[in-house]
Amino acid sequence: MKNNTHQTVADKRSLIAGFSGNILEWYDFTVYGFFATIIGSQFFPQEDKIAQLISTFGIFAAGYLMRPIGGIIFGHIGDRKGRKKALLISILMMAIPTTLIGFLPTHASIGWYSALLLVILRLLQGLSVGGEFTGSISFLVEKAPKGKRGFFGSWTTFGVFGGMLLGAGIAAIVTFVFTAKQVNSFGWRIPFLLGAIIGIAGLYLRKDMSDDERFQKIMKEQKTYKMPLAEFFAHYKMQSFKIILLSWAFGVSVYLIFIFLPSYLHTFLHVKLDDALSIHTIAIIFMMLIIPLFGHLSDKIGRKAVLFISLIGFVVFSYPLFLLMFEKSYWAILAAMLMFSVLEGLFQGVIPAIMTEAFPAKVRYTGLSVSYNIALALFGGTTPMVSVWLIKISGGNLMMPVYYLIASCMIAVITLMFMPETYKKELD
Repeated sequence: MKNNTHQTVADKRSLIAGFSGNILEWYDFTVYGFFATIIGSQFFPQEDKIAQLISTFGIFAAGYLMRPIGGIIFGHIGDRKGRKKALLISILMMAIPTTLIGFLPTHASIGWYSALLLVILRLLQGLSVGGEFTGSISFLVEKAPKGKRGFFGSWTTFGVFGGMLLGAGIAAIVTFVFTAKQVNSFGWRIPFLLGAIIGIAGLYLRKDMSDDERFQKIMKEQKTYKMPLAEFFAHYKMQSFKIILLSWAFGVSVYLIFIFLPSYLHTFLHVKLDDALSIHTIAIIFMMLIIPLFGHLSDKIGRKAVLFISLIGFVVFSYPLFLLMFEKSYWAILAAMLMFSVLEGLFQGVIPAIMTEAFPAKVRYTGLSVSYNIALALFGGTTPMVSVWLIKISGGNLMMPVYYLIASCMIAVITLMFMPETYKKELD
């Protein structure tokens, strides 16, 4: 009985240690987006407001493009030296730059050097992000007790949305407590400085974590590949291609519905921004609560069954749910968003396990990191931009983003048909 209790405590600690870095990653993502206008005015010449914003988001995008490179670097470390080492480095590389952004001198103090320092810090964060999410997935799914890989893996995406909520909450508190002048002067720095606390907490949780016994054995017997990336490209290109196609739908659904949609509702449907943001918050909280349930469900009925329900649901219901939002009433939009939360929760609950189970242990970190980060760089972060571009070239058809979502999900459905069911299979 005592051993069972000890194991339960260890499992819970592994869970929290595994997804803590995802909280920090998306906390920073949200905070940077929230204060983008202010950051632009602080670090770039103040003559042109549009140029400021473009420069600010350009730095944001540059960090995003570093993700595949980070995936290669951390994949190599994780597959050669262990998941723990890679995850400790990744959380440090996220926490330190996030905190330092809060201390950066502005353009008024040191001129263009301020922008250069901001670029360097964002690039370091981009490298870190490239290994954090996929590393935590590898770690948690490998550490999961028998029959619980879906449940354990689902907590990584729980952490993603937890970080998003935390960032939005801290940003909202700062703008509520301080005047606009104070926020522009020093208030915007506070959320970045608080990133140090999240980073320290993550490091504390991860210091005693240990790799899965099977992978420890591989390292002890020196059976890891000297060049995991070369092995990955030599033998696992098809698995990678399938994960990229699945992650396409994953990225489009997340970025369209849970990142871009508040702006879409406000800009194109003229919904009050406060209403759009409150609906967005309620939908994310609801989805966070159900993600682990769907991860657990995938352990019972299979990964493919849960993912098919999600993808086909998006194909069938996305158009009518967007039409429902065109009613422009608070409750109609909330109902549509809660339905989207269920569909996305199904996706988020199963995707960590199904991606992890696609690769053997010796190339798992590399395979996941390269595949996922290529997909997110190409299709995830670009979704808001593509959505606006589609509306523009179609002559103002506001349903064009929906067609993009449906198309990506149809591609994922076809891809899933050619993937094996892995929920009962032992990890290699």
